[in-house]
Amino acid sequence: MSNRTLLSLELATPIDDERPVYLAGNFSDWYPDLTEFEMEKVGKGKYKFSFSPDKNLPETIEYKYTRGGWDFVELDSYGNAPANRIVTKKQGNVKDYVPFWRQDSSTASIPKLMPKVQVVSANFQIPQLGTTRAVHILLPYDYETNTDKRYPVLYMQDGQNLFGEGSSYGNWEIDKRLSLLAKQNKADVIIVAIDHGDKDRFKEYSPYTVEKKGKGMGMKYANFIVRTLKPYIDKNYRTRPEAQYTGIGGSSMGALISLYTGLMYPETIGRLMVFSPSLWISTKIYFDIAEFFSPINSKIYLYGGGKEGATMIPGVRKIKDTIENQRWSTDKVEVKLSLDSKGAHTEKRWGQEFSKAIEWLFY
Repeated sequence: MSNRTLLSLELATPIDDERPVYLAGNFSDWYPDLTEFEMEKVGKGKYKFSFSPDKNLPETIEYKYTRGGWDFVELDSYGNAPANRIVTKKQGNVKDYVPFWRQDSSTASIPKLMPKVQVVSANFQIPQLGTTRAVHILLPYDYETNTDKRYPVLYMQDGQNLFGEGSSYGNWEIDKRLSLLAKQNKADVIIVAIDHGDKDRFKEYSPYTVEKKGKGMGMKYANFIVRTLKPYIDKNYRTRPEAQYTGIGGSSMGALISLYTGLMYPETIGRLMVFSPSLWISTKIYFDIAEFFSPINSKIYLYGGGKEGATMIPGVRKIKDTIENQRWSTDKVEVKLSLDSKGAHTEKRWGQEFSKAIEWLFY
């Protein structure tokens, strides 16, 4: 009788529409829309499928749910594609839950919970560098109606790549990801997106002098964030200005300058989102880390991918080790290290990490 144990799958999802739900897996060559594996709708947002006892199934079954194609596959609570689900063919009845579905080639979103994007200035003055820059702000969806509430702020670099249509380099899609976090009441954060300086990006984001690239302007840029931009944002928006509610973040060179700014101004910035930092610029960053002093509780989220070069993962590990070797108590400094052996140096991958970092840094 055991070899005829029926494996059945029950699925619940809050996204109830007319599209059918299919099973795709190693039992079907991963085709996403085979009629044979269409689930039966048994209620609002509820589906069921039972494998035939005559079906020759693998001992270990890997599968995902789709709405009829890989452009409509299941997503997790962060809007990312989850790992394959795994069961054994003798497991009996399995209950699953899908919070979101991919809508097309982009991540899922909840339109009514999308942040409100405003232009702070198309030409915000940067007196420290003698130039201007476009600055946008992403306000929580209920910012205008929840008028008594004040919010943490995250200052992010490379604003062109973060939301809306993104740029030719890609898109983090943080506006869509924030809408998913809002569904979980974890999006009460103001994002300030600062455009990079195009041809001046490297020198503005580099705190150090690099041979053949010249003197870095990162110290001046960091001063701009803390002494010019932050006071303006705090004056004109309902922020929580204290260091423990102020963050800075970015990727690659944007991560390097974010880390440096947090190290230089710990009394002002207490939350750091550091994705794939360009540590090759100078080993001096480790000396700055060793000199780091935290007057308040600081949290640092570090991410590195295994497909970003042989030194990326060892480099972010070294950041963590350098901080922890100072023997700070976790009441003063908390470090979260997230590593992905398959992670590439792309806007898409950093977008996938964004929601996890927001959740850890601010909630």
